[in-house]
Amino acid sequence: MTTRTVEGTARPMRADARRNHERLLTEARAVFAQQGTAASLEEIARRSGVGIGTLYRHFPNRHAMMNAVFQEAKSALLDHSRALAHAERPCVALIEWLRALITHASEYRGLSRELMSASGDASSALSQCCVPLYEAGERLLARAREVGAVRHDVSIGDLMRLTNAIALAAEETPDDPGLPDRLLDLTLCGLRPAPA
Repeated sequence: MTTRTVEGTARPMRADARRNHERLLTEARAVFAQQGTAASLEEIARRSGVGIGTLYRHFPNRHAMMNAVFQEAKSALLDHSRALAHAERPCVALIEWLRALITHASEYRGLSRELMSASGDASSALSQCCVPLYEAGERLLARAREVGAVRHDVSIGDLMRLTNAIALAAEETPDDPGLPDRLLDLTLCGLRPAPA
């Protein structure tokens, strides 16, 4: 793990700083899972045994912390997209990946809302999660378009917004675990080209 100096060159993070960084991430995952992404950063610092200034030295804002917390999930989603990249049925592969996105966005209360807001803000640290996912989704969508399984006017941006909206609806209706699948199935009816 490295940190940047004033001159912009990388240098290894001190052992105590590395421990603080890892504790902050561990506690952020736990607190976000319990309380959602709007949870108090002060609570995360307290549970990590550090001051709020230390938290902000590692993560200058909430989106930076969320970006770090979600790196593992983002990597899993990107790996999943690569595994599906050459599937025999590109539309089925795209749908499977969209379901995985919904599951991911539903993991932490408030994440879908944060992802929706970050998708239009290139300056947000959370956009570092969004951009690679958009690119991975675009590759899957392009294959589905190529075989005529998806309309040509469907964009990955629209699909990502829909998956976040479905995750948000599921978050608001926790007593209906089948809701995300039903909403995605309804959405998918609009992806297919109209019969000739």
